[in-house]
Amino acid sequence: MLLSFTELLSSTTLSFQNSALYNFVEENVRLCQPESVHVCDGTESEYDRLIQRQVDEGLLIKLNEKKRPNSYLARSDPGDVARLEKATFICSEKEEDAPNGTWRDPKEMKETLNGLFDGCMKGRTMYVIPFSMGPLGSPIAKIGVQLTDSEYVTLGMRTMTRMGKPVLDLLADSDDFVPCLHSVGKPLKQGETDNGVWPCNNTKYICHFPEEYRIMSFGSGYGGNALLGKKCFALRIASKMGRDQGWLAEHMLILGITNPQGEKKYVCAAMPSQTGKTNMAMLLPSLPGWKIETVGDDIAWLKYGPDGRLYAINPENGFFGVAPGTNEKTNPNALNSISRNTVFTNVALTEDNDVWWEGLTKQAPPNLTDWLGKPHDPSSGKPAAHPNSRFTVGIDQCPCLDPAANEPKGVPISAILFGGRRSEVVPLVHESFNWEHGTMMGASLRSELTTAASDVKDKIRSDPFAMLPFFGYHIGDYFQHWLNVGAKSEDKTKLPKIFFVNWFRKDKDGKFVWPGFGENIRVLKWIFERCQAQDEEGLDSTKNAKKTPIGFIPEQLDLEGLDVSEETMKMLFDIDRAEWEEEIAGVKATLKEKGGDKLPKELVNQANNVEKRLKEMWDLL
Repeated sequence: MLLSFTELLSSTTLSFQNSALYNFVEENVRLCQPESVHVCDGTESEYDRLIQRQVDEGLLIKLNEKKRPNSYLARSDPGDVARLEKATFICSEKEEDAPNGTWRDPKEMKETLNGLFDGCMKGRTMYVIPFSMGPLGSPIAKIGVQLTDSEYVTLGMRTMTRMGKPVLDLLADSDDFVPCLHSVGKPLKQGETDNGVWPCNNTKYICHFPEEYRIMSFGSGYGGNALLGKKCFALRIASKMGRDQGWLAEHMLILGITNPQGEKKYVCAAMPSQTGKTNMAMLLPSLPGWKIETVGDDIAWLKYGPDGRLYAINPENGFFGVAPGTNEKTNPNALNSISRNTVFTNVALTEDNDVWWEGLTKQAPPNLTDWLGKPHDPSSGKPAAHPNSRFTVGIDQCPCLDPAANEPKGVPISAILFGGRRSEVVPLVHESFNWEHGTMMGASLRSELTTAASDVKDKIRSDPFAMLPFFGYHIGDYFQHWLNVGAKSEDKTKLPKIFFVNWFRKDKDGKFVWPGFGENIRVLKWIFERCQAQDEEGLDSTKNAKKTPIGFIPEQLDLEGLDVSEETMKMLFDIDRAEWEEEIAGVKATLKEKGGDKLPKELVNQANNVEKRLKEMWDLL
């Protein structure tokens, strides 16, 4: 006979009277059949107990306490190391409402999943994780409840979200929460333990039910497949919520920029993987007197405030960052953040029990143990750390954390940036003419793959709004929603200005021509001052801006103290007519491919306008 939720409840002191939550847990206790149930309170003592349990079971390795206090290393199964796009589905009622190629019938998928979840938690504890995406009590924040049988996931959710009793107290008797069910899919027989082996299942599904605002994930214990508050809730489900409720859920960093006079503006930026997004969020400016502070490095939720401006929160509360390539030059603030109280996954282990990954230092330390737990052979050509190895750390350890990072109302956004990795064609920075033009720029975002290729042009992929893996509904409807959000503004001067940046332009020898990293503040300064000029002079301001067919570019960047030649600057802002005619043809193809029958005519018109300006306005260059 199956025991009820209340009969299985473990020694936690928490209980709740919320009937919707009780029924959600009770239903899945009966389905998954855990050995015990624990309602998470989110306390430090609970975290410490879970850490120790993982250490005792051989699933976490304690690192050198002197070098890396209160930090641990996890090693996942080699088949469970990254997001699984081929196993990620949008189970909308109508196939036409799902992004391209991701649809599954919701009824059929639930039948499949219920068969997999049946008895999947035998021998394990079910952890009930109440969590808030965003500051507690924020008008933009949302609450979720995840059920999981993974201690690793429970630890990660405590780091990445606001989790525990305060969330239950805030939820009270409301049924306004996103139900999230997760299992690693590896039940244990009586007396059996994981014995140091990462639990997962060869069969994996990550499923979203957008009409219900519901998530079900089976078989993976890793990252965004299992920490369901991250991409699953914060982007796929939240993007659908945003469309239904009139706000935006975006794959964007949020940062604050303060000039030497103490004036501050906030910026969001959307960029595909491996284009310097986290580095930008934690940038150390090279220009004296300028300051960058971090609100978030990955996800932004934007909603209109009472004053008619778009305000943004970071729905997360930590960093789940890629380790390889992170070093003192690329991101010293990130290194500082992970100096303590961090869980690393799939990095290498040094002989003195510290962590290492490719790019951390020029030379690898001797006698490394690789991410698979084997002695590393440098001559093998194989990396010591997995290319997608990660660190999980609380945002409060970030040395450049913005004072308003936990402000419930969010921060007012002055500019939105899109960016991609383009070795040619696209200038260092250009500004849209208006919201509709900017929406077209985001919708047609294209970026080069980072794998080596002799013909780079054949390795460009479209990634609209840097959201391609994360859309929760049809991409054409998403494009229209962006246009609708802009149209909703009663005062267009309060809308964020939209820009496109490209740090990756190369010369004929294949070398990057812009130094990047801390020098990117020079571009951000121009963006800051363009927003400032339009605040003071109106939308028609052309202060330090040169009009081109594709948008405004700087008349001049602040290059004081930077050794960059006039020839280099000309290359960075070169807008070649033939290249751009080819580019806009690619843009129109991208819009048609991704938007399909639902592509808004306004975006087609905007692309046509660029094409027309290329033909008629070239004398302006």
